[in-house]
Amino acid sequence: MAEISTDLQLHLRSLASQLDGDLRFDTVARMLYATDASVYQETPLAVAIPRSDADLGRLIEFAIKHGIGLIPRTAGTSLAGQVVGSGIVVDVSRHFTRIIEVSREESWVRVQPGVIRDELNMVLAKEGLLFGPETSTANRAMIGGMVGNNSCGSNSIVYGSTRDHLLEVTGFLSDGSLATLHAITKEQFAGKCDPSNQSLESKLYRGIKELLADPNHRREIREHFPKPEIHRRNTGYALDLLMEAEPLAPIDQPSDEPFNFCKLIAGSEGTLFFATEMKLRCLPLPPPVSGLLCIHFQTVTESLLATQIAMQHHPFACELIDHFIIEGARRNRDQRDNAGFIEGDPGAVLVVEVRDQTRELVENRAVRLQQQLQAMKLGYHYPLLFADEAMQVWELRKSGLGVAANMPGDRKPVAVIEDTAVALEDLPAYIAEINQLLREKYGIECVHYAHAGAGEIHLRPILNLKTPEGNQQFRSIASDVAALVKKYRGSLSGEHGDGRLRAEFLQRMVGEKNYELMRVVKTLFDPNHVFNPHKIIDGLPMNGGLRWKPGQPTPEIKTIFDFSSQLGVLRAAEMCNGSGDCRKTHLSGGTMCPSYMATRNESDTTRARANTLRQVLTNPTDLQQPFNSAEILQVMDLCLSCKGCKAECPSNVDVAKLKAEFLQGFYDANGVPRRVKSIAKFSRNMNRAARFPGLFNFLISNSVTAPLIKRLSGFSTKRSLPKLHRTTFRKWFARHQPHASAGRWGKVMLFCDEFTNFNDVPVGIATVELLERIGYSIEIPDHDESARPALSKGLLREARTIAESNVRKLANLISAEVPLIGIEPSALLGFRDEYPELVSSELRETAQRLSENCLLLDEFISRLIDENKIDASLFTSVAKTIRLHGHCHQKALASLRPSVRMLQLPQNYSVRLIPSGCCGMAGSFGYEVEHYEVSMQIGELVLFPTVRSEPSDSLIAASGTSCRHQILDGTGKRALHPAEILRDALLT
Repeated sequence: MAEISTDLQLHLRSLASQLDGDLRFDTVARMLYATDASVYQETPLAVAIPRSDADLGRLIEFAIKHGIGLIPRTAGTSLAGQVVGSGIVVDVSRHFTRIIEVSREESWVRVQPGVIRDELNMVLAKEGLLFGPETSTANRAMIGGMVGNNSCGSNSIVYGSTRDHLLEVTGFLSDGSLATLHAITKEQFAGKCDPSNQSLESKLYRGIKELLADPNHRREIREHFPKPEIHRRNTGYALDLLMEAEPLAPIDQPSDEPFNFCKLIAGSEGTLFFATEMKLRCLPLPPPVSGLLCIHFQTVTESLLATQIAMQHHPFACELIDHFIIEGARRNRDQRDNAGFIEGDPGAVLVVEVRDQTRELVENRAVRLQQQLQAMKLGYHYPLLFADEAMQVWELRKSGLGVAANMPGDRKPVAVIEDTAVALEDLPAYIAEINQLLREKYGIECVHYAHAGAGEIHLRPILNLKTPEGNQQFRSIASDVAALVKKYRGSLSGEHGDGRLRAEFLQRMVGEKNYELMRVVKTLFDPNHVFNPHKIIDGLPMNGGLRWKPGQPTPEIKTIFDFSSQLGVLRAAEMCNGSGDCRKTHLSGGTMCPSYMATRNESDTTRARANTLRQVLTNPTDLQQPFNSAEILQVMDLCLSCKGCKAECPSNVDVAKLKAEFLQGFYDANGVPRRVKSIAKFSRNMNRAARFPGLFNFLISNSVTAPLIKRLSGFSTKRSLPKLHRTTFRKWFARHQPHASAGRWGKVMLFCDEFTNFNDVPVGIATVELLERIGYSIEIPDHDESARPALSKGLLREARTIAESNVRKLANLISAEVPLIGIEPSALLGFRDEYPELVSSELRETAQRLSENCLLLDEFISRLIDENKIDASLFTSVAKTIRLHGHCHQKALASLRPSVRMLQLPQNYSVRLIPSGCCGMAGSFGYEVEHYEVSMQIGELVLFPTVRSEPSDSLIAASGTSCRHQILDGTGKRALHPAEILRDALLT
């Protein structure tokens, strides 16, 4: 990483003191913003997080004075390197997030650039309105980025692109002056061109008139720009659209189109204007009933022929998913479920969305399309899906970018030609030529997915960019395909923009004269080249500045966890492609990433953690101690190890596992902190305290000693500590008399985790009483603690010793007939998640076999329901409402469906899931003094408000001990384990 000179550091510190927001130029901040969702990596000089328009004005002034570029950034999901650069990255996603005004009568909305597209539509839906363009990243993509890239999405065949809906932009010109650009009449245009007005804004109008009223320039644009019928075109600046405005049209070709610079600003990637507000046209809500006809084909070629037919039926969307995406989905736990509609092994699936007023009308339209395809012998399977099943298909389609990258090793599907668009009638021939080119010249395959109905297939050749050969292929393929796109008069960028990936080829695409026009436009708007330099115009070599230097070796780093399935810990971190799924908020649902949901800081994303780990491990300062990094420690600090990323990240980046491995390596280099040792030894400490439970409970709860104990332990004084039960669960179990029904159906082994044994004894008792009364005898076998405390704190050698002991003790006792049943999800699921990758190589196969018969209590009960061994007749008929909060590990590694099913066994029990992510406690995390506030912020996002709003007679259910404690501290309400609720519902 390039050092910042002392003189420049002084200037940056002076600038920072003048800003309301933040200016960071520390190593971590510069690493975090060195990448986006593209393959590029360039360390910025600094990162600004402005709070106000005044901050932006000061940044522009500083940039002009010092000749430094400003790179506007929102969510950082750009695929062409738009938000990567050597200047100051200006992140407006943190504070410029207001929906300023909605006009239902005039159907528009005014927003700041950091507003998330899906969250905007949640607000607009209440007014019966919609912002149409929908990217696959819509749950975290922000309006500023959508304007910058002129984003489209799967429904562009109906709604067009963002440019079509941009009415007005307010913000800064490159000299720091404020301007509002919107539609103006011919007379107003003439006024703007007044030669006596020397403002930069007036110079822009005069300059654009001189350029685009010239008949020679107009003819050149018409001849060399992409075909007008290609509505997905982001090739350079949209001069072809701007010149059609009334003030610029020749007398013999009059136009009634008002002049609006917004046509140019949309798709300009922050190179011309720094927007602080956007006014967007809104549309009525679409027809209410949607059905997805998911047509299966043997080959991609067949699907493209079928696309021509499908578009004759006026669908709402027409999207392609190829076999690489399907295979990637089957490697991903969440997407595996979403791919359940797939029949066999199709080469491609065409997803055709039909919308209408009723289900019957949708079905009739879908049948007509299916019959036409069958008559032409196109396709072999035609499921029509609605509601939740359709949503699963859309989730799979939107995950395409991530699941395609979910390939172990160095060969990955690379974004290089993924954004080309041609006229629909040219699409089959164009794709056939590309596949022939890749196959015959390069001997490689290509991923195909996305917007078939719009003439744009996202194509991703599978390359190894770490090698010189792969780097040259990257460039050569881009050059060859650019020539092919030019042949069809297509657009090299359909929606992802030129950025630095395609800028180098822009002159070839539009011709030398048109390129010079674009350069003049850039200079008119930005004479000092401070706005996002080297994007679109004067691009740098497209195969330079990548995340990987050609020929750079991949260090082989020894680890305790087994990372062989990802070919090593570094490659596990490299699985993160930067798509930013971890930047969604609590409004979009899911668990990943709880700390980001609370803080909204890029440093607290899954992406930040994986990227920092990747950058440090790629060039470790000490190969013997590669994890000795303060930078990694800083970004890992607020990781709750919730496991949400393992399920929800489409590339399956398991940051909890990476964090644990890092912590062990960091402790090896720097020693283990006292608090970490104490937490890891939870079971041993509680075993000592359990000799005098009354005294222990008094000391941790009275107003004199409790604060002292918490401070000495490094815990927050605002947090209550879990009390010991008057006896341990093991002691109670040894004394209890089994119920008369025990053994009727057989026997199960019960895992006595350390939390149930010492603190949650009533939950253990409820579990035993429930299982015995429904016909099972219970045995608690000889086993050790779960190792969860040691795992959570990164003491992997201690955890491995425990895990290996448990595997040896339990392997011959547990089977499909006699499973191991767990009460606490984090403890039981360790057998299925960490143990097989933690134990020594000779025990891995045994650990894997054991894991297959380790079940959560609710999974076991759900199995009994399937086997007709338990039904509603055993339970009360009294009505009861239950709100269920799911444990993070259960959501990530198992499912909440068995929990709901179990709690709905009593015929009048109504169960509703709380749409919460992580509760915020996460084992010891929420107790720790430096994490308490973030822990409570996470709880306040969804969980606490929902629990507080529930009627007093509703039951709150939570299977996790930490979750129940967090609910109690945050709301004062006691949550119950599902075992307690179902035990209490038994009739006998």
